[in-house]
Amino acid sequence: MNFEQEKLDVEEQLEKVHQRGIYLLPNILTTAALFAGFYSIVAAMKGHFETAAIAIFVAMIADGLDGRVARLTNTQTPFGAQYDSLSDMAAFGIAPALVMYSWSLSHLGKVGWLAAFLYTAATALRLARFNTQVTDKLYFQGLPCPSAAGLVASIIWMGAGYEITGATIAVPLGLLAVLLAALMVSAVRYSSFKSVDFKGKVPFFTVVVAVFIIAAIALEPPEMLFGLLVCYIVSGPLLTLWQLRKMRRQRQLDNKSPKR
Repeated sequence: MNFEQEKLDVEEQLEKVHQRGIYLLPNILTTAALFAGFYSIVAAMKGHFETAAIAIFVAMIADGLDGRVARLTNTQTPFGAQYDSLSDMAAFGIAPALVMYSWSLSHLGKVGWLAAFLYTAATALRLARFNTQVTDKLYFQGLPCPSAAGLVASIIWMGAGYEITGATIAVPLGLLAVLLAALMVSAVRYSSFKSVDFKGKVPFFTVVVAVFIIAAIALEPPEMLFGLLVCYIVSGPLLTLWQLRKMRRQRQLDNKSPKR
């Protein structure tokens, strides 16, 4: 009996030791996203706003890869999930808000930094809700913060490329920041694209479309990324309205059907 108890104690200790370790590859990618977000802030402080915007997109790429890699390699852990959320807060909450404020919203005075704060607070609330709710694999509830950060970054990138001063579009950008904050904490549903099977086969036409999209982004990166992100952000309210309309029709059909 004592031998069996000692064996169980040893197994529990080994399990605790195993749980203390972390998987290297997905956490390196998460760290890369965090580094890119931090570098974006540093670049904005030096007045290099185009570099700051590009760094946010680098963070988006790294953030998109860490979750995919974790799922493909079966290395998902609670530590990785929490670390990813903290990285997202820095890279897609604080960094875009500070870059946006430094480039444009500072010209609005108190209203400008309040708009930047609302954006940051909405990102934190969005991530907290995502971590505490049972999420749907096919849809996100509320606009994902990387998409919101990408839209802000694409605008700053285009502004720097076309030599548009931040003061010129301070008011529209402030309104956009508040709108993005509202979408992040809303109940609007957005496609998560998690149903896409990267290990499975796809039609040949899908690969052709992907090649053309990559070529277009390489040709005019900020303009194409801005267009793609606008389409995705608009798709959320349209998808939600379509689903609500579908549910309403189903209720009407159920009410019209004869009861037995």
